[in-house]
Amino acid sequence: MEQVLSQRSVEILHAIVQTYVETGEPVASRTIARRRKDQLSPATIRNIMSDLAEMGYLEQPHTSAGRVPTAKAFRHYAVSVAAGLREVPASDRLRMELAPCTTPDECVQQASHLLTSLTRNVGIAAAIPASAQTLDQIDLIRLPDQRILMIVVTRDGLVHNQVAHLPEPVTQDELQSIRNYVNQHFSGWALRSIRAELDRLVSEERAVYDLLLRRLQLLHARGLLSFELPPRVYMEGASNLLGLDLHITRERLRELFRALEEKQKLIELLDQFLDAREEGLQVRIGLGEAHSALRDFALIGMTLEGPGGLETRLAVLGPMRMNYPRVMSAVVQLRSLLRSLPQ
Repeated sequence: MEQVLSQRSVEILHAIVQTYVETGEPVASRTIARRRKDQLSPATIRNIMSDLAEMGYLEQPHTSAGRVPTAKAFRHYAVSVAAGLREVPASDRLRMELAPCTTPDECVQQASHLLTSLTRNVGIAAAIPASAQTLDQIDLIRLPDQRILMIVVTRDGLVHNQVAHLPEPVTQDELQSIRNYVNQHFSGWALRSIRAELDRLVSEERAVYDLLLRRLQLLHARGLLSFELPPRVYMEGASNLLGLDLHITRERLRELFRALEEKQKLIELLDQFLDAREEGLQVRIGLGEAHSALRDFALIGMTLEGPGGLETRLAVLGPMRMNYPRVMSAVVQLRSLLRSLPQ
């Protein structure tokens, strides 16, 4: 069973974390004594630090007289900061920065930039199309050589374009009829439900006798409504890591940069450490499971319904030795701002 810390131990532990974040140096008992107002002696603080070390919250590097916080200490501190965080409205500056965005995609991209600017860490923003996307409308345009440009717009504001080749010629008037039929009958339906209904119609052999349905089935077979829109992922601020003492080799740092450049890797990172079903602020300390070079990193983020109804994830990636109040405040402000935008 995890031992409960006394109030005094919590205060000293958090003071050690804060001091280490500021200086990056092992923290001595005398330093904490000077920061406190209750005249607690260095000897008493030293005893408490010794107890904290035995419980896994502190470690002593080499022969230094000071102690440094472990991942367990950062986790305890971060949870405390998150619990005391107040909902702060987004500043006028942030609103002005996001005002020029005209599409959900632009809003998400700008959110990544703002997270980086506010925290001086790595800002990540991802728009995840819902698994049950609903149709807004389609358009069909005839191209040379029996090719058709199929345009599908979903209710979350995303557009999918695809060119299909038909085995038989089709006129633009016929395509217009198909377009009108689909938009009239299926707008607002989930894509998977439309596909199921078209399959049902075919099984009833109605498409054999109905030219419009037969042509629609040809387009359906060529992927008219069978696609998965990829997540939009934006990341900025990787260069901020260069100025940090990360205690990893150059090769490991290069590996980390390569991993951050791959959007699929970023999606996997968010999937692994941010629970999409949890609405509140989430803090993950120590990300070594995702990449060995991320062992001493932390991820702070949250999931929300963003512009256009898109599931949006905001996150800041940085070393465990980060300014947690500032990072958490930035994420919460961006969440509040994105939520306030028209859907």
